[in-house]
Amino acid sequence: MKNPKIVFVGAGSVVFTHGLLADLLAHPELHDITVALHDIDPERLAVAEAVARRIAAARGARPAVTATLDRRAALDGADFVINMIQVGGHRATVTDFEIPARYGLRQTIADTIGVGGVFRALRTFPVLDALAADMAAVCPDALLLNYTNPMAMNVWYLAGKVRNVVGLCHSVYWTTRGLADLVDVPYEEVAYVAAGVNHQAWVLRFERDGEDLHRRLDKVLDERPELRRRVRMEMYRRLGHYPTETSEHSAEYLPWLLRHDGEIDRLRLPVDEYVRVSEENVREYERTREAMRAGAELEIAGTDEYAPQIIHSMVTGRPRVVYGNVVNDGLISNLPPGCVVEVPCAVDATGVRPTRVGALPPQCAALNRSYVNVNELTVRAAVEGRPEHVRHAVMVDPNASATLTLDQIWQMCDDLTRAHGDLLPEPLRATLVS
Repeated sequence: MKNPKIVFVGAGSVVFTHGLLADLLAHPELHDITVALHDIDPERLAVAEAVARRIAAARGARPAVTATLDRRAALDGADFVINMIQVGGHRATVTDFEIPARYGLRQTIADTIGVGGVFRALRTFPVLDALAADMAAVCPDALLLNYTNPMAMNVWYLAGKVRNVVGLCHSVYWTTRGLADLVDVPYEEVAYVAAGVNHQAWVLRFERDGEDLHRRLDKVLDERPELRRRVRMEMYRRLGHYPTETSEHSAEYLPWLLRHDGEIDRLRLPVDEYVRVSEENVREYERTREAMRAGAELEIAGTDEYAPQIIHSMVTGRPRVVYGNVVNDGLISNLPPGCVVEVPCAVDATGVRPTRVGALPPQCAALNRSYVNVNELTVRAAVEGRPEHVRHAVMVDPNASATLTLDQIWQMCDDLTRAHGDLLPEPLRATLVS
């Protein structure tokens, strides 16, 4: 594959676009790619285009860069499509926190499962439908690389609509880098395997030259007891395997923590954290916009994200292993067939090939299944047009079910349905209580 066309859908997520392009154009073999930027916000799209051209110049690359508000035009002839949309933007994120908070439901990130994850998915599905239809019309063989959360729900929903889709997240990479730092071993010398579901996969092997580095991790925990005041360490101690997402994320996938003031204090849980992150993302965009307008210097920094690695491997044939979110076709034997799992994937010129991991430790699989239940009911709600399944998804969510009564869950879902309005699939806009 020579000089592929790479489409960024949601390119107005300028900071993310910046990092991915910096990684892509760091490879000399990709200097002549075609980059098509698409967003629905003209101002953000213009900023993204300016950033792309600035990065290309800094890298000494010669990509053909286009920017358009017309998604189908951007997708025409694509080889790779990178999806990073956020439907409803910052305002919808704030809504996903404010309404549940009125019922006493605490959230930290609200983008994966939980009521925030459910409604983020429901806002996103109609746009995914349109994206899939456009791809079927103008680039049916393109590889869709999805970064949009909730990752597992979105990939599950897309799996029957797009020929080739892989969900990508940096959590396994940064988790294992962090663990390597903790045990004072160079990351390049570490061998590891992780598997599970996105934001709740498990480090199954962590070693160097045959040495199990978990023993070193145990020693660090004994010597630094303050590290135990984090959800990930608590899960590692109780379950025997380290989870691959931050403590802030992990807290709201569990039933035991956010309803208790003492646990919030003990484990230093930042309630409403993603509202603050989202506000900072807006400020960072505004800083980038002003820098482009002023012709100021732009720091060019890579991100080590998987999408550029996959594209480089498929273009050049260089083999790599990345972590991808894909349909569970026997990849993890004790998670449900058809759900979306996160596993190692081999990549080369032939494409992305998921690895069969086998069975997870039973306690890890059991926790993953509670996560998968929320995913399945949310996807079914949209596919079958059944608003009661939205409520069922929240009913089985670990954090919501541990905190709220059934009446509160159904009323909260009605409130969120009214608040998000026509962003939701039309059959799911009905309120069921009032």
